[in-house]
Amino acid sequence: MIIIAATNRPDVLDPALLRPGRFDRQVVIPNPDVKGREKILKVHIRNVPVARDVDLGVIARGTPGFSGADLANLVNEAALLAARRNKRVVTQTEFEDAKDKVMMGAERRSMAMSEDEKKLTAYHEAGHAVVALHEPQSDPIHKATIVPRGRALGMVMRLPDGDRLSLKRDKLHADLAVAMGGRVAEEVIFGDDKVTTGAQSDIEQATRMARAMVTRFGMSDDLGPIAYAENQEEVFLGHSVSRTQNISEATAQKIDSEIHRIIDECYSRARQILTDHAEDLNTLARGLLEYETLTGDEIIALLKGIPPVRTPYEEPATPPRDAGTSVPVAGKPRPSGPGPIITPEPQPR
Repeated sequence: MIIIAATNRPDVLDPALLRPGRFDRQVVIPNPDVKGREKILKVHIRNVPVARDVDLGVIARGTPGFSGADLANLVNEAALLAARRNKRVVTQTEFEDAKDKVMMGAERRSMAMSEDEKKLTAYHEAGHAVVALHEPQSDPIHKATIVPRGRALGMVMRLPDGDRLSLKRDKLHADLAVAMGGRVAEEVIFGDDKVTTGAQSDIEQATRMARAMVTRFGMSDDLGPIAYAENQEEVFLGHSVSRTQNISEATAQKIDSEIHRIIDECYSRARQILTDHAEDLNTLARGLLEYETLTGDEIIALLKGIPPVRTPYEEPATPPRDAGTSVPVAGKPRPSGPGPIITPEPQPR
């Protein structure tokens, strides 16, 4: 008799189940890496006609941590978006929009934003982008937008060239500077009194990263390469809350001081970059106000004086006659089997 079991919480299993003679083979199946995600996407698009401009490598890079089911849902969302737009094929635009929807929520274009709020959001996101462009260790910018999604009023998305298994100290410092770029841009352009709460998530992310550098990664010269235990809290399946304090009060104060020092240094780096490249900050903010969303290539071109070229999508006045041949939902087989990758033209008008 063979017994197979699966769990996503091995830490709460009864140790008796893991003794020799019980489950002799334990196979750990992590989420796929970037190459695995690309291959999984190829499987899920077999029954979906896709355009030649679709780059599955870019989509795979932009979906870290996605499982196979998440990627299937992504393809499904892209197919539905193409069908709503009366397109015959799914283009890269649908995949990008579907990825943003899955990761950050649907667009909230109906959200009423005043001109002042929109301008402040544009400078906030431009601050992130300009710092990222001038930090050599930062990941390349994939997209910047001021279209509200979920709880965010805008975002700057950076994509690494591949999955990262470890992070260097200079890379962490670059990421901290980029995280501070939005808050610094608000101060530089609007003054201290006009700083908003929009940097809340950036500050939380930077604090967590700096704390990990000090307490877990041994990247503090003052405290040295020592792992300092933190307060631990666990509430799962009726487990009680447990708190342990394994460091002295003096050490805790040193940790707080080091975290403050690291963030202050990266804050100063971001301020220096935005001060030296103030014209780039203004140019990019104006571009975001005009175009709302810019790709990484469009940002670089815009800073060189080349505005992006846009061809706005026009909704057809009436449904096309062959609406029955619209994009199928992923996973729904077609009688003719997997079709070839075809170009997006002609689009129904």
